[in-house]
Amino acid sequence: MSALARYFVAAGKTVAGFDRTPSDLTKALEKEGIDIHYRDDIAFIPPDFKKKSLKDSTLVIFTPAISNSHSELIYFMKNGYSIYKRAHALGLIAKDKDTIAIAGTHGKTTTTTLVAHILKTAGKQTLAFLGGISKNYDTNLLLTKRKTDYIVAEADEYDRSFLSLYPQIAVVTAVDADHLDIFGSLAEVKKSFTDFVDQIKKDGVLIYKKGIDLKVHNKQIKTFTYSITDKTADFYADKIKVKDGLYVFDFVSAKKSIDSLELGLPGRINVENAVGAIAASLFAGAGVRDIRKAVKSYQGVKRRFDVILKTKDLIMIDDYAHHPVELKASIESIRELFPKKRITGIFQPHLYSRTRDFADDFAASLDLLDECIVLDIYPAREVAIPGVTSEMIIRRMKIKSKYTCTKNDVLKCVLKLKPELLVTFGAGNIDKISKPIKQQFEKQTGK
Repeated sequence: MSALARYFVAAGKTVAGFDRTPSDLTKALEKEGIDIHYRDDIAFIPPDFKKKSLKDSTLVIFTPAISNSHSELIYFMKNGYSIYKRAHALGLIAKDKDTIAIAGTHGKTTTTTLVAHILKTAGKQTLAFLGGISKNYDTNLLLTKRKTDYIVAEADEYDRSFLSLYPQIAVVTAVDADHLDIFGSLAEVKKSFTDFVDQIKKDGVLIYKKGIDLKVHNKQIKTFTYSITDKTADFYADKIKVKDGLYVFDFVSAKKSIDSLELGLPGRINVENAVGAIAASLFAGAGVRDIRKAVKSYQGVKRRFDVILKTKDLIMIDDYAHHPVELKASIESIRELFPKKRITGIFQPHLYSRTRDFADDFAASLDLLDECIVLDIYPAREVAIPGVTSEMIIRRMKIKSKYTCTKNDVLKCVLKLKPELLVTFGAGNIDKISKPIKQQFEKQTGK
């Protein structure tokens, strides 16, 4: 939503919006000239947006996370405004343009941002809509100075949003059971991804992670696979090693291989994301020299395996992982990079429905930690489900050092544990918790 807001500001439009709570991102948008309010009340809609004379030239965009009972949304609906879901608005922008769309139940934000960074480095005029804040550019929107060569867009499966896109090149990073409150079953999740890749334009390219159960009916496209380990894939990583805390690997394909690539981002899962991103970038015309330079200089995305503190006494990582598969991949990567460290995790479950549907899997993933604090569930768009609490996860965990804690008491809980390596996981507002924890440890160490 914020990337779209920035896009329309850059296009010279007047932009205003609503969000539930202030954040660093909304504060940045306000500095960029966007009128934002935090209370659902039509009285806070700026007067210009209510003028009948401007109604036909006003576009209202909303995220599916907004409730149908939201009074401002109801106001716009009743008064006949042009209203689009976020994905439909992105689809309108991308219409009739060469689009690279990255989809997947996890890994898509990092992969999307790396593709955009490679193409920018290669001198391509790249308009990019990212699902997180790029640390290279400190924004989630990359603009072009001249005619756009490619639009790079994160294709979100939630609410089947990605069906608004018709890409020239598509990458699918993962297809796991998620958003079952929307899809109902893994079979429906898979079907939606099939529908998405069937929308790739004629003579387009599909690149997907080898092993994904993905049916492709579209016979007018070229299909390729990628992998971090499977050498039968069309693109894969080879000779992976850790050097000075970062990964070095060879990118291998039948037509073009690139040896000794240095990835500027930690985490083995990001080697896999890089392979998919490099493959897509090659099809978009990026050269080997630019790929090598971009992969090395890539700093990642805020809140994605984000090392926010590193001293001799404590390493602190903030990660967006909120699905059991993501948690497992992140913890295993941390364990590989820091094998001698005791790993303490703070996990904030995201959504009651996801907690209910994956309690066993969450417990199994969190058991890979040495000790774990589980916070209250972050509800996001949901109302509470009776009987669904963080205790569902804690009861299923097998490690001895496991604790529940409220957001208000988490700093006290963490200080008692005296962690060596602390990682915060979650897609809710856990980043607001990680900042005071970091500040407290910095104060203690004098850093």
